[in-house]
Amino acid sequence: MNGGLIPVAEARARLLADAVPLGTEIVSIGEAQGRVLAEDLIALRTQPPEAVSAMDGYAVRADDIASVLSDLTVIGEVAAGHPFSGTVGPGQTARIFTGGVLPAGADTVILQENVTVLGDGRIRSNQAEPAGKHVRDAGLDFRKDETVLAAGTVFDAGGICLAAAANPPAISVIRRPRVGVLATGDELLPPGSEPGPGQIIASNSYGIAAFAREAGAEVIDLGIVSDNEADLAAALGHAAASCDVLVTLGGASVGDHDLVRKVFLARGMTLDFWKIAMRPGKPLMFGRLDALRILGLPGNPVSALVCGLLFMKPLLQKLGGLTFNLERQRAILDTAMPANGGREDYVRARAWRDDAGTLRTKPFDRQDSSMISAFARSEALLVRPPQAPAASAGEEVEILPLKPAPL
Repeated sequence: MNGGLIPVAEARARLLADAVPLGTEIVSIGEAQGRVLAEDLIALRTQPPEAVSAMDGYAVRADDIASVLSDLTVIGEVAAGHPFSGTVGPGQTARIFTGGVLPAGADTVILQENVTVLGDGRIRSNQAEPAGKHVRDAGLDFRKDETVLAAGTVFDAGGICLAAAANPPAISVIRRPRVGVLATGDELLPPGSEPGPGQIIASNSYGIAAFAREAGAEVIDLGIVSDNEADLAAALGHAAASCDVLVTLGGASVGDHDLVRKVFLARGMTLDFWKIAMRPGKPLMFGRLDALRILGLPGNPVSALVCGLLFMKPLLQKLGGLTFNLERQRAILDTAMPANGGREDYVRARAWRDDAGTLRTKPFDRQDSSMISAFARSEALLVRPPQAPAASAGEEVEILPLKPAPL
């Protein structure tokens, strides 16, 4: 098994094997954006509840305007929210505005621009209209007790608007996964600090938190913990009490100061795997402490981001009832690449469509896993299988899009 390293696909399958949507919670309609509907949403009312006018005009009987130049007497006015209590009889009409309830006796609306106002409360129709013209029938949109949104729907603007119209007091949604993000290392300082000798600014946790929010999770910032066993144990206890998933950054490898795996195992973590046949990101740890899932990401920024994309996001999306998409696309290689080694390689790359619409890709010259700038400028990860032979410019390769707009 490649020196104890497990393939990316196998690792992700093991990570997701028992991940199922978390429990449900009730939220207001205003809080539903991006949430996953837990059960079918049933309309509590009919929309529209009565036949209404779709335009500004006059409510008439179709029989009265079967021919042009029909004179009608105006007997009332109907505005939205102000129904007319009378009945439109032969030779009569009521002025009506968009959204106004069609009065009894009327079955059609003639547009205001298709009549001539004669004065003295009379109009003349200048156009014949069939029955039902410019009328929105009751239940045109949906009816009471109808399923308007199916369980599993992810709420966007349209879904939220439809849910509000269906009139539920609140909505049952899948609970967001709570993910704790913990940066580890004596060398780390928060942004805005003045680093001393050997110190750096902690950046990984911000990118990983952004990925977690994109996956629909609630992020709990557990801060920076030094390379100290007691502090790491305390952070683990905090996460176990408040999180569904703990993501650690750094400290999970095998160096003398990489204490995360050692401390967590001593506190009862069951280790599933911790070495992946991929580059960047080989020292990736996954384990469980009771209900808490623990994902230990590498300390190098690009390694952490790539692993966050390939492993953390799918896990959080599955726990939150969302589907994840790691679908690759085919692209034409713009420059030659050497043969690959025994690990699946995720190469930071540009991607674009040429004038003919062909998707093309070109890797950055430098692929060091500490270079955040290259990842930030990448539109895709160029995926090189283990032991892939050298590739020439013009060959077709696989890419994993990072930014959809250019692709």
